[in-house]
Amino acid sequence: MSDQLEWNDLDRRTVDTVRVLAADAVHRVGNGHPGTAMSLAPAATLLFQRIMRHDPSDPNWVGRDRFVLSAGHSSLTLYLQLFLSGYGLELEDIEHFRQAGSLTPGHPEYGHTVGVEVTTGPLGQGLANAVGMAMDARYTRELFDSAAAPGESPFDHHVYVIAGDGCLEEGVTSEASSLAGTQGLGNLILIYDDNHISIEGNTNVAFTEDVLKRYEAYGWQTLDVELEPNGSIDINALYSAIQEAKADDKRPTIIKVRSIIGWPAPTLQNTGKAHGADLGADEIAKIKEILGFDPEKEFEISQEVLDHAREVKGRGQEAHQAWKADFDKWRESHPEKAALFDRITSGEFPAEFDSAVPEWETGSSVATRVASGETINTIAKVLPEFWGGSADLAGSNNTSIEGGLSFLPEGSKADNPSPGGRIIHFGIREHAMGSIINGIAVGGISKIYGGTFFTFADYMRGAVRVGSLMDIPVTYVWTHDSIGLGEDGPTHQPVEHLTAYRAIPNLHIVRPADANETAVAWQTILRNQKPAGLVLSRQGLPVYDKNEDVAKGAYVRVEASSGSPELIIVATGSEVQLAVGAAEQLEADGVPTRVVSMPCFEWFYAQDQAYQDSILPPDVKARVSVEAGLAEPWRAIVGDNGRSVSLEHYGASADGAYLMKEFGFTVDNVVAKAKETIEANK
Repeated sequence: MSDQLEWNDLDRRTVDTVRVLAADAVHRVGNGHPGTAMSLAPAATLLFQRIMRHDPSDPNWVGRDRFVLSAGHSSLTLYLQLFLSGYGLELEDIEHFRQAGSLTPGHPEYGHTVGVEVTTGPLGQGLANAVGMAMDARYTRELFDSAAAPGESPFDHHVYVIAGDGCLEEGVTSEASSLAGTQGLGNLILIYDDNHISIEGNTNVAFTEDVLKRYEAYGWQTLDVELEPNGSIDINALYSAIQEAKADDKRPTIIKVRSIIGWPAPTLQNTGKAHGADLGADEIAKIKEILGFDPEKEFEISQEVLDHAREVKGRGQEAHQAWKADFDKWRESHPEKAALFDRITSGEFPAEFDSAVPEWETGSSVATRVASGETINTIAKVLPEFWGGSADLAGSNNTSIEGGLSFLPEGSKADNPSPGGRIIHFGIREHAMGSIINGIAVGGISKIYGGTFFTFADYMRGAVRVGSLMDIPVTYVWTHDSIGLGEDGPTHQPVEHLTAYRAIPNLHIVRPADANETAVAWQTILRNQKPAGLVLSRQGLPVYDKNEDVAKGAYVRVEASSGSPELIIVATGSEVQLAVGAAEQLEADGVPTRVVSMPCFEWFYAQDQAYQDSILPPDVKARVSVEAGLAEPWRAIVGDNGRSVSLEHYGASADGAYLMKEFGFTVDNVVAKAKETIEANK
């Protein structure tokens, strides 16, 4: 690529067409964010037309560069480039911006619009995702082609991000950017749109720091691009800055690009109104006059401009073919790695995967976090695409892969570093961890996980929600699941968390009862390829015989002696042992009692009605739920006359066994609740 940008009048007309289309799209629907899409038109057009390696005819090409619009409210910035480049969006889609059923929703949605790499909108998530995408690119390269020189592997690519002031104000980007600097992600290039405007007006009311100095302290290369005299982005300076960014393969780069939001709107540019509201017919007409468009026409684009922009499709196909030649050479010289690549990208598991999952002896005592750690290590032996880490709690979360080395760049002063290491040290950055593993997951190669204490899952909830919205395969390992953790007290004892996380659509919350359930849970989570939270105990739990029906979300742990239960006790996690103990007492008293272990509501409700009814017969109304959390999610299971042994208040600092007894998690209390529900159902 030339050091000098070749940018002609037709390119400039393309940029101006983007500006007027953005204004028209928001005006048509009556709401949206026109200003940033207008001011960023030169930067976005430069990326898609001259910088990025991409092929609109194959949006999933492994060798493509990735683009993340972290400033997701400016979704037109992306949609207009996808339209111009030929990804399948047409002018009609732009005309139906933010309208029901359109391919151009208010914020970019992964899996909905071709060419959208991640769902963005909650500010900062996209940039943090991009850090994960850059990490995934390095891991993938090291997995398949570690000996290649920098820039010479078919698995090398760049991740480009556009983020605004709002993104950089969000704490998640501080967390993720700090880690990106530590990781030396030279394949990550951030274009920071420094327009000084947010909904409340000038950002100087809340955001006055020197952003580039902050990023310099993180270990990033920092570059600055000022405005052209006319107020537009200096596209030649930006092009040169991107070339400088690409030349530094040891550091991520931030390019601060000064822009004027809404430019060239004559009265509304550089105002809060230009950020998030229709500019109005009069203002848009004046914009069109300034840019040389017919003020009477809506959605005006010349065939010449469209044909010119879509030439990128041919250039992308040529780049793709050149890449494929290199990829084919790699396949020939790395047959074992090529077979691994084919197996992973096909979604298949190796034949030895099922037998690799461990099994524990019945009657022993094992904390489910320990069982999870052992399962992680046995799985890691057969799945090289399986990796992850913890938010500085690996020793407590049991998330380290033995001999996996630390995922860190060459030259790192840490112990056991490797650019392809399998252990990620996220630091105490739960929110960034959640967003980063989302970014890793969309790469499609990795099976990724991240761990912390369950109570701190609240710090990462925004990321968990977006990951669940995208419906991507990430595993959140959440340990220390209840008051049973003991002396650390109520700040560390989750109470409402199970209920809160079960409320997130697409997210599978799995709370296994013992070590064997934990192993089957891991196996099921990885096969399901869905977002999942694995909720694990600190304390040891009795081990029961292995049952593959864990994968169905609920199964009969102990059957009633008569085979026809009068009472059903349903429990999860550490409370299953209480249900088993209570059933023994009730059976001795002549009450036929079934114990159901229900590690995952979502898996259970996915079964057909016949299976659900076989586990929870509708005619058995006497039911008790037992779980060290809120009772709310159990009401639909136990019914109006059922009972719940639950926790409706915060915990305390004391021994875990003492707290369980103090707060009613005892066999005697379960038996008492069972007798209440039996009486209520007579």
